[in-house]
Amino acid sequence: QVQLVESGGGLVQAGGSLNVSCVRFGSISGISVMGWYRQGPGKQRELVATTTSGGITNYADSVKGRFTISRDNAKRTVHLQMNSLKPEDTSVYYCYVRSSYSVQYWGRGTQVTVTS
Repeated sequence: QVQLVESGGGLVQAGGSLNVSCVRFGSISGISVMGWYRQGPGKQRELVATTTSGGITNYADSVKGRFTISRDNAKRTVHLQMNSLKPEDTSVYYCYVRSSYSVQYWGRGTQVTVTS
């Protein structure tokens, strides 16, 4: 049974920083992509950032230059450092993993709230 558990969300003022983390429990054969999605109130879930097993990263235009994704395969973790946060970054942030066989796994999410 694979579980993704997020932590590190919270309440922060605009311009502040937060780091959200995700730890994976259980084995996945061949992880292709790890990353983060988010879903704001009344909005569809959207990609925030991903990183491949080869170290290629991809960011949503709205977070480029402010957010940094990193992963530690040995510790089975993926992190998202979020700087210069804006009220529009307020969302539930979901950890995401896709295996080499295209099986997708999702965490339950962690709330990030940015006040103006």
